[in-house]
Amino acid sequence: MSGEAGGQVDEQVAGAPTPDPATAGKRAGSRRAARPERSFQPRLLGLALAVTAAVVAWGYLVYAAIDFGTQARGGESAAWFFLALASVGAVACLFVGLMLIARLGRALGLTRDPATPAPPPGGRRRAATAPRDR
Repeated sequence: MSGEAGGQVDEQVAGAPTPDPATAGKRAGSRRAARPERSFQPRLLGLALAVTAAVVAWGYLVYAAIDFGTQARGGESAAWFFLALASVGAVACLFVGLMLIARLGRALGLTRDPATPAPPPGGRRRAATAPRDR
């Protein structure tokens, strides 16, 4: 009784591919498109380096502002000007860094352009069967 399991004869030929239940059937097929091949993109590297430079500059300017604040409270009146200048520079660097992070996220596909409309709820099949405005 070799080759029988529960009354059915095993007709599997050695070396033949086994049909996958997930891909067998009337509507079998991939549910997703093949992922595009990843390649080196200099624009992404430039954005990442710019973000890094902006954050490092922000950190340095914050450190300098703290140092100038200490000197200004110690009696050096010229340090107040440099404190204000370093503070404005730190705010500007942080703003630029956040804007560059947003651009990097869009370039990586993590976010989308706010001008593009959102996809319809329910997916493609629901959008195809939804009543149309006349």
